Amino acid sequence: MLRLAMTTDSETFTRIRDPLADRGIEVGHVQASERSLRVADRRDGTSVGEDVEFDVGFVYPSRLMEGAVVDTRLSVPWVNGRDAVVTSRNKAGVLAALDAAGLPTPRTVMVSNPVDEAVVADAVAGFEFPVVVKPNSATRGVGVAKATDLDSLLGIVDYLNLVHDYRATGDKSYLIQEFLPDANDYRVMVVDGAYAGAVRRELPADALEAGRWKHNVHRGAAATGVELGSAARELAERTAATLEIDYLGVDLLETGGRLVVNETNARPTVDAATKYEPDFYDRLASLIERTADGNGTTREA
Repeated sequence: MLRLAMTTDSETFTRIRDPLADRGIEVGHVQASERSLRVADRRDGTSVGEDVEFDVGFVYPSRLMEGAVVDTRLSVPWVNGRDAVVTSRNKAGVLAALDAAGLPTPRTVMVSNPVDEAVVADAVAGFEFPVVVKPNSATRGVGVAKATDLDSLLGIVDYLNLVHDYRATGDKSYLIQEFLPDANDYRVMVVDGAYAGAVRRELPADALEAGRWKHNVHRGAAATGVELGSAARELAERTAATLEIDYLGVDLLETGGRLVVNETNARPTVDAATKYEPDFYDRLASLIERTADGNGTTREA
């Protein structure tokens, strides 16, 4: 049986374990963070976790510093290696690549701190308020805010400036993006280059009435399986092809006759199988097996 290493033990680990076991792939957890990792002391062997052999890894660890150690010790090929995770995490880089490929995206400006207020004001010239402000490399809607006018935008930027003033902060950039009101928010799964299903993410009615607008599942939105049309499917597939990422979550926004790619995620959460295409796990298992065959060796964890 093929051994698959996962560096997360959250929802995705729980959901994919049994379906993949049914297809000859045993899933094991390797803790990559919130622990100590031996880096240069080999007296007790090369273990980064249990002394278990793995053939392939499922998505490079989210913490890149720890990931470098785990990657070296496991020495296995990954479904979505470090390059894929880094590419997808850079929201501005993704949008620039997609725009260059002719794919629709929201109007977006990246600001690289430090800049003065005049640069920020010039960046939004021509935008209509409200606008969305978001960190360039955060996930799950963390730090995303809506500015209703220039004063509120500069107030949000003040807080970002405080964070970016800390010398150890690596990413000192943020995005200013057009706000698309009343947009349908979809997370589309692409597996091995092909559409594999989608969910619509939506806040409860009372939350919407209270003025909330960020449809992140981790912030209380529900994810409902939906059937998307050919235009949305093709856009998600072209996004994955442009970024050259085999396994990708593509976030689409649809409103006012527009369909745009908002973000991507190379470490997407897997939802219930009923929300995806019937062959979702067959295709996922095939991708894992082919990734493992590309290396052809088995290493210690």
